[in-house]
Amino acid sequence: MAEEARELAAGALDSECACMLYPESLLQATEDALQVFEEDVSALTAPSDERVFDTIKRVVQRLNTISEDEQHGGAGYDTDEREQLCEYIDQTLSEHGIDVAALATRNGIGRAEITDAWRDW
Repeated sequence: MAEEARELAAGALDSECACMLYPESLLQATEDALQVFEEDVSALTAPSDERVFDTIKRVVQRLNTISEDEQHGGAGYDTDEREQLCEYIDQTLSEHGIDVAALATRNGIGRAEITDAWRDW
């Protein structure tokens, strides 16, 4: 997004071709929420399914609050960003040794559904 903003400012990109530029407040709040999520996942030692889902629930609820916050001028997460956030959650869990596919299977859901119980975005 920063690169796109630079291209717009330099006149190298037509504003009609640009993706939505997100306000810094939305980007920073999202970054902060994901940082806390990473810290929470790192703190999981021998995690139970319940503890993993509690961690997922907290980040999803933080992201819900961010996407609904009026201080961002009505900006929220589009389809691509929603998919990227879900992939990020999955990837972060996987990088910390959590078998997301097995977690989902044990709980009777698909891997792509691990955020669905709480996700509004």
